[in-house]
Amino acid sequence: MKTKLIIFSSLLIIALALFAYKNDKKIVPEKQAWTIVIHGGAGGMSRENTTPEVDKEYRAALLEAMNVGKKVLADGGSALDAVEKTINVMEDNPLFNAGKGAVFTHEGKNELDASIMDGSNLAAGAVTCVTDIKNPISAARKVMTNSPHVMLSGAGASQFAKEQGLEIVSPSYFYTDKRFHELEEILKKEKNGTVGCVALDKNGNLAAGTSTGGMPNKRYNRIGDSPIIGAGTYANNNTCAVSGTGHGEYFIRYTVAHDISALMEYKGLSLKDATELVINDKLVKAGGSGGVISVDKSGNISMVFNSSGMFRAFSTADGKEGVFIYKDEGK
Repeated sequence: MKTKLIIFSSLLIIALALFAYKNDKKIVPEKQAWTIVIHGGAGGMSRENTTPEVDKEYRAALLEAMNVGKKVLADGGSALDAVEKTINVMEDNPLFNAGKGAVFTHEGKNELDASIMDGSNLAAGAVTCVTDIKNPISAARKVMTNSPHVMLSGAGASQFAKEQGLEIVSPSYFYTDKRFHELEEILKKEKNGTVGCVALDKNGNLAAGTSTGGMPNKRYNRIGDSPIIGAGTYANNNTCAVSGTGHGEYFIRYTVAHDISALMEYKGLSLKDATELVINDKLVKAGGSGGVISVDKSGNISMVFNSSGMFRAFSTADGKEGVFIYKDEGK
């Protein structure tokens, strides 16, 4: 009898252990084969000041851009290709403050910045204060892959882009009535622009990219966080990929993108906890506004912002996706 009781107890313990293991496996999210997240800027957008037509237009534009990168990743392409091609779509769309839709400086010009980073080897490239490169994110990638440098600016960046065979356009290409009228009104309500994309590919590589038309009515060739690695853009296969949008000076001072990665690497924080701490605690206390999109090495995503809205969208290999604008969406 005693032997039977011992055997029964042992079997019961094994069964309970297997049950616990099985159920524990259910609550651990599986690693995504690929993930893509994009943003089209953060700022004062709200349901009250956005018409249904504009709402629909932005959602369609975000979906169009995301689908381009989504296809790249689903077909086995690289995270870098997905990031560049997705941002190209947003740079070509005047709805966004990047490329064609770049805002105007105080002098009535368009100055564009962009950066890109490869999480597999920490290679990075950036261009800043360019006025005639149609797709700055592509120029940033060329700086990363075809030069020994990380950042090029102004006329030098344009010369390099031309030598690399990228499309050079007249500065007038970036003119849009909408953006010019914003300058004329000196923007009654400041809008934080910028577009970005982060991605995880099937090879487990992460990449991040950010492109912007700058701050409306800016002076003195001001440069924000978008072309600065570690501030507006960062990617590391060991942790995450991040692209930021908001008040650039704060993102630079607090090295926002790298700080998120560092909190994960050195303190063991999850992506969600790290982004929440930086955006909704550190930045808020400092007086900075904006947000980030991010993806970690397992394909988990975070789209955190402390402004009233952020144009954003995501898609994952398991079929989940969404397009959002306002604070109360995507919870």
